[in-house]
Amino acid sequence: MRILVVSDTHGDEAALYDAIMQQPKAEVVIHLGDGERDVEAQKFRFPGKMFLQVRGNCDWGSSLPPIGEYLINGVRIFYTHGHVYQVKYGTYDFERAARERKANIALYGHTHRSEEVYRDGLYILNPGSLHGSYGTYGIIDITPQGIVTNIIDRK
Repeated sequence: MRILVVSDTHGDEAALYDAIMQQPKAEVVIHLGDGERDVEAQKFRFPGKMFLQVRGNCDWGSSLPPIGEYLINGVRIFYTHGHVYQVKYGTYDFERAARERKANIALYGHTHRSEEVYRDGLYILNPGSLHGSYGTYGIIDITPQGIVTNIIDRK
């Protein structure tokens, strides 16, 4: 299964559309916040895909939760925008929260800088910001052989 991970679209609905079109095998799209309205438009364009999302610090008035969990094929994914864990100052609290939930994969955004790390049994992915011409996004492939994460330049 392929999962598309995006964050911080900040109104760039076209960038989100492009990323989804570039990853047609992605069955699930996880948006990590700061673009709640951008996702709403894509749900109608791609009714066959599952969309998961959390509230970012710029999603004013949103009723979305600040964190989410998704279990697929025995793999637990913990995801959040990151501001509630103050990830701009380090990921210790975020990683601890993911480990407390026994997550295999931990996703966050907010910093606008992509990161892909494997640390002590935990895959950590920040897709960066999808906004603008130099946007990035992440993909996760979950197969019987294991988990693979990647950062993709949208260009």
